[in-house]
Formats: sequence, C-alpha cells, structure tokens
Amino acid sequence: MRLKGKKVVCLVEADFEDLELWYPVMRLREEGAEVLLAGPERGAVYKGKYGVPATADLSFDELDPEEFDGLLIPGGWAPDKLRRDPRVLRTVRSLHEAGKPIGQICHAGWVLISARILQGKRVTSTPGIRDDMENAGARWVDEPVVVDGNLVSSRRPPDLPVYAKTFCDLLALG
Repeated sequence: MRLKGKKVVCLVEADFEDLELWYPVMRLREEGAEVLLAGPERGAVYKGKYGVPATADLSFDELDPEEFDGLLIPGGWAPDKLRRDPRVLRTVRSLHEAGKPIGQICHAGWVLISARILQGKRVTSTPGIRDDMENAGARWVDEPVVVDGNLVSSRRPPDLPVYAKTFCDLLALG
C-alpha cells in the first residue's frame, strides 16, 4: 500500500466519462490512497455519460487544496462545465502552484486551459481538443501518457492502465 496516507480529490460533474473517473479512483484506492469526489453540491449524485453514478463527498465550496496531495480530472462532457466554475479553477491553480500531481485525461484538458496553467507544458489529450491545448500554449503530442513536472495527461479510455499507473507513481514520489 505505497500510497497509504495520500489524499486525492477527483472532480465530478454531470456527464463525466465513466471509465475515466472510476478506473483511476479504484487504482488509487487499491494502492492505499484516500480518494474523495468533489462536485458542485455535497451529497449530489452525478451520472456519467453511460449512467454510472458518482456521489460527491464534498462540495467545491468545501474543497481546501492544502488538504490534498493530488487531483484527478476525468474527461467526458463534464470538463466543459467544470472549466466555468471559478472554485474549480482556483483549486487547480493552487494545486499546480504547490507542485502537486494533477491528472487529466481526454477532454479534461479544457479545465487546465481555463486555469491557464499550460503555457510551455508538454501534454496530450483527446485529439479533438489538440488545437485548444496548443492555443493555450501547450506542446501537444500524440502519446498514451505524458508527464511534464506535476502534470500527467492522457488521451482516452484505452490509455487508462498506463495513465493510472503513471499518476500513482508520481504521487508516490511526493
């Protein structure tokens, strides 16, 4: 249980990509990390694109970035909602400034774009938002997983095994 004592927050909102939320969450929990889901409202149930539910353990208002060792942002259509919430953007910037691991997959890159933390960073995402990532100043590459400092980025569900392992590895170093 190499991640015992580590605490990670995973952002949740309606229409998240089911596998991109649950696969990394389960992998982290298997490694001993405590993972909490944060959404707009504590206790609210958010459904993924394929109907898998996720209940928010805490609200964005209750989210204190100093309490967490890392952050996960799943893809799907949820990132387009998450990126509009100033509480989410403050959390992302705070964790980034602290150098804590931030994992994003697929469309989750939209949240990092809106947080304005991608300038000069080497990243990947779903190819559908490549232009958005590059316009935000990132150097986009088509690889299963990319690590640049504290950022771990990945493309889509088939990359989940290497993405989740890489995020766990980076979290274990801190």
